[in-house]
This record gives sequence, C-alpha cells and structure tokens, in this order.
Amino acid sequence: MKIRSITYFLDPGWPLDEKALHKAGDFIAAARPAFETVGYEVQTSRLATVPFPLLVPGLEPDEVMHLARALEAAARPLGYDYVAIGPALPQHPSSYRVIPEVLAATQNVFASGLMTAGSEGVSLPAVRACAEVIHRAASVTPDGFTNLRFAALANVPPGSPFFPAAYHAGGGPTFALATEAADLAVEAFTQAESLEQARRFLVSAVEGHAQSLTRVSRVVAQDHGVSFGGIDFSLAPFPEESRSLGTAMERLGVPAAGLHGSLAAAAILTEAIDQARFPRAGFSGLFLPVLEDAVLARRAAEGSLTVMDLLLYAAVCGTGLDTVPLPGDTPPDVLAAVLLDLAVLSQRLGKPLTARLMPIPGKAAGDPTQFDFAYFANSRVLPLRAAPLSGFLAGNETFNLMQHKDRDVG
Repeated sequence: MKIRSITYFLDPGWPLDEKALHKAGDFIAAARPAFETVGYEVQTSRLATVPFPLLVPGLEPDEVMHLARALEAAARPLGYDYVAIGPALPQHPSSYRVIPEVLAATQNVFASGLMTAGSEGVSLPAVRACAEVIHRAASVTPDGFTNLRFAALANVPPGSPFFPAAYHAGGGPTFALATEAADLAVEAFTQAESLEQARRFLVSAVEGHAQSLTRVSRVVAQDHGVSFGGIDFSLAPFPEESRSLGTAMERLGVPAAGLHGSLAAAAILTEAIDQARFPRAGFSGLFLPVLEDAVLARRAAEGSLTVMDLLLYAAVCGTGLDTVPLPGDTPPDVLAAVLLDLAVLSQRLGKPLTARLMPIPGKAAGDPTQFDFAYFANSRVLPLRAAPLSGFLAGNETFNLMQHKDRDVG
C-alpha cells in the first residue's frame, strides 16, 4: 500500500496570502518524511483551495487564469506537485466556461464542476455546463489527456483528498490522505480460504494501515496547527495486475470483470471498507477507473466491461465513472445525458459520485487508446448508448429527489 497523496486544503486568498502558503510549505516539508519514516511511499503532495468562484467573484477569465497560474507557480517550490482550484458552482453559471482555458494554460492545475446545487438538487444547466467543459477540454491536446484534470461532481463534499474532486470548505487549513490500496484487496482475497475470511482479511488490513497513518497524522497535525481531515481508503489501483481492483474482483470468483457477479464483487469490496474503523475522508468507497487499472482496461478492451456496467456498480460502491475513454466526436448533449444519469443516481442514493470522461479526438468506439502515462493502462474507446435529451430533461430546472432511505414505509 502507498499514499497516493497528502492533500493540504487551504484558502489561499487572492492576491495570494504568502503567510498561508508558507505554512503549507512548512507542513509538507515535515509531513512527507514523517510518513516515509514509518514505511509509506508518498507518491504526490497536493494543494486544494476553496472553489475558485469564491476567490475571483467577478469571474473575469483573465483573472481566473492569473489565479491558476500563480498557484501553479507557487506550489512547486513549496513541495506540492499539483493544485486543485475547486469546482465551478451552479450559482455562478459563468464559472464553468473559464475552465477549459485554465486547463489549457496550465499543466498541473485541476478543476471540477458541481452538477448539484446543495439541498436544491440536480441543476440541469450545470449538468450541461460540465458536459461542455469536457467537450472543449478534449481538444486541448490531440490525445484528449486534458480531461484527466477535470471531473463533474455530484454531491461531493469538501475535504476529499483525491483529485480532481478536492476542494476546501474554507476556514483554517486541513489535510487528508488518499491511498493507493488495491493491493490490499488482492492480497486478502488471494490468501483467504472462504468469502467470509476474505472480507475479514481486507477489513483487518485496512484498519491496520489506518492506525499507522492516523498515528503519524495526528502528530504532524498537532505540530503544525493543522486539522487532520481523515483518510480516503478508496482502494485506488495502479496499472499492474497485483494492484488491480479488477484482479480483486476476479479473485472473488467473477470470470471477468464486467460479467454478472461483478456487481456482487463490487458490493463486497465496498462493504469491507464500510466495516473498517478509521477516520474517514472523501469517498472511502471503491474506485473503478478504467484506464488506471490493468485488468479493467483489458476487460473494457475485450467488451465485457461497458459504461453502463460502471454506472450500475456505482450504485453499490464506487465513485462514479472515472478515466473512461470515449469517442472523440461525442457531442456535449450526449455527454450531458450520461452526466445526468450519474447526478440523479447520486441524488437518489445520497452518495458522492464523480465523472471523469475522456473523449479522444479522432478515435471511434473500438479504437485502441495510445496514452504514454505511467498511471494508465491502455484500452479501447468505449461506445455510449446515449442520444441527446429532449423535453423536460433538456430544460433549465433544478430538481430534487427524495433519497431512497428517506421514503415512508406504510
């Protein structure tokens, strides 16, 4: 198991608050070696801010661009690899339009867009705005890679350490840990002699590592006057079979991820994380990122794993649709149909979900992907069973859905 990220959350102010940034630098200079000393590899350190519309209320494109570039330039000398400027907000409709320009003008800046308007529910205009961001960002580079740095969010609260979803609620600085822990599931399921033992082994492994991580976190937090926000144990994978959630699902007995039985495997994996006792942050669910997982990428290329399957599994586990390669000519109104399904699923089940969709210019369904990126396993472009919405679902309303658990039973 590795630490995918130590994510530090702050309000950087605008113009940037040099004192707040200096404190962030002092923190990571101590935190990273503290975890490494007890045996954990720290892959990245990341900064996440309050939503950028709150920093630049006028949302002039040049000013938002200036903010993003200034944060990117400040982050690296402080010891941070990446920066998230938080989500565009439904109450600020123009905030979505500037995101593709920000992504094009930076290399290490991430952003997101909320599709839900708090207690008001799902915003149809915000869903379409996120789809437009994805469509425009796809053409920034020939391989569509820029959409790795954008996610559409549904009911995602502040404090998640995974990018692009990370953002700060405001107030004093906090930090949280994101793990790369798919290998814990693979090891637990390989060593077990029964389903019950497999589940117990995974819970024990998560709790054991969580105790070590929490112990270090609390010491570092106290030393630097920073709040510890918890651990996101979403079992993120790495593109090799020993660190693959597809491998873990198949070790439970699924013939191939995507075939029937996969839903059960996803639920069992997630329930083990639910059982484990640790200070929680973010999703603490199950990531199923197609391009970041060697076995999932292979099953998608073979045709056994589809976008509809991934959406189905999100109902019992994960974080939604992540690093999904799509045809480059997918229009925004088709992307919006996919995003609306995800947003409504999130609203009905009362759970955070995200979508990181990656249309690839010049590629059609079935074409191989050709990314040269250490965290990706290549696959094939997935088809979409989608067409533009019409009628009420193409309107401008914001609507709420009663959560399933809140219904009256009579």
